[in-house]
Amino acid sequence: MKKIAFLLILAFVAFGCNNDDDGGNNTPTNADVSFKFTQTWADSTDVTPLNFNTNLYINDARNLAHITRLRYLISRIELHKSDGTTVAFDEYQLVDLADATTLTLNPALTATTGDYTGISFIYGFNEEDNISGAYEDLNIADWGWPEMIGGGYHFMQMDGTFIDENGETQPYNFHNGTAANNGVFEANHIEFNFDMNFTISNDATIEIKMDISEWYKNPLIWDLNDRSTGLMMNYLAQKDMNRNGQTVFSIGEITQ
Repeated sequence: MKKIAFLLILAFVAFGCNNDDDGGNNTPTNADVSFKFTQTWADSTDVTPLNFNTNLYINDARNLAHITRLRYLISRIELHKSDGTTVAFDEYQLVDLADATTLTLNPALTATTGDYTGISFIYGFNEEDNISGAYEDLNIADWGWPEMIGGGYHFMQMDGTFIDENGETQPYNFHNGTAANNGVFEANHIEFNFDMNFTISNDATIEIKMDISEWYKNPLIWDLNDRSTGLMMNYLAQKDMNRNGQTVFSIGEITQ
């Protein structure tokens, strides 16, 4: 009898352990996920309003430039889970370096704890979302893209001054949105997909990084002496911004 009782106890303990191994302590729970937007030059120098109009940045065309304003739009952020499902956040974010409240996005939808295999988002709006006048907050922010060149909204406004080839200070307006070509309008947003394995075990903050210097160098060396203003209606300039924009963003730290 003692032997039978001992075996029953062992079986009970083993059954309990197996239940734990099968996920008794790993049941997914809700986790708040926020996104932090940071900006650097050449992935080394932080760019903030504190150095607007003061720091001189040098691009690969050897232009010396100040930044006086930087705003850009991020939409359709998604987290991709290892089981093949997706957490799709509805919010878009107009990031304005001059407004610290826009440097963090706190979506209403929660994620769940567990393993993930990637992060994706759109720089700007895709064609489905890029509807003129559809977003009151963007209208108030004067974010619209002119109807004559496609309508919808800007994707980015980067403004400042640079020292031209004659040593004179000149303005630049690096504005990006829909590309217009003789009345034909082309979507010009960029879809970013980052394959990366990570685990969310608690509330988390994911950093989305912009390396501003990439707009000027990869794959095209952008010389502000040649193209600095009047770029919104310049089809080739808009398409070249799209080309260079492919490497601008990356995923930074995931803290929790």
